[in-house]
Amino acid sequence: MALRIDIITVLPELLESPLSHSIMQRARDKNLLHVETHQLRDYALGERRQVDDYQYGGGAGMVMTCEPLAECIDHLQSQRDYDEIIYVTPDGNRFDQKIANRFSLTQNLIIICGHYKGIDERIRQTYVTQEISIGDYVLSGGELAAAVIVDAVGRLLPGVLGDSTSALTDSHQDGLLAPPVYTRPAVWRDQEVPAVLQSGNFKLIEEWRTKQALKRTQERRPDLLEDG
Repeated sequence: MALRIDIITVLPELLESPLSHSIMQRARDKNLLHVETHQLRDYALGERRQVDDYQYGGGAGMVMTCEPLAECIDHLQSQRDYDEIIYVTPDGNRFDQKIANRFSLTQNLIIICGHYKGIDERIRQTYVTQEISIGDYVLSGGELAAAVIVDAVGRLLPGVLGDSTSALTDSHQDGLLAPPVYTRPAVWRDQEVPAVLQSGNFKLIEEWRTKQALKRTQERRPDLLEDG
């Protein structure tokens, strides 16, 4: 069964290119991934279709109001059950491979893209089941973060990648960074591919890769080993 992801946004055009090329387009063409964007302003009241207002207590920046978001989510939930309603926000849980793996096993997801100072806290408390951050920095809106989540999750779906085991050997799948990789020619500018990779001895090759993955992780991301 295909994974369906509904994305609520005020700028659906920002999501068109990331989801219309390469692996994501392949996943959609194979009907393994269905992504639908929803223009939040279609659920707003008034001629201006306003979706934001000044924040209580004063301060710079607008806040996305409750009613348009509630109307959109209620409409979507009237059509199907959702495994998670995700809000992408800088103060959410850090997105990682484990979360991507878990999302890839679901059937229906909603992603809410915030803007301005974010969304009214009451929407978070009423609807949101997962708050996700893709890093300790602030973007202009949640669309790019949503595209990152869709890409990371979509490529894990069975049948999307040409080699069904490819995603299983990516960095972070086993808690380690991926080892170095090489391709032809065997010698380039006096730099030679390690002899073990040319040996044809797959047992030795796997041992080498494991050692190199551990070494690279120790050098670049020792925190991953501590977490483990």
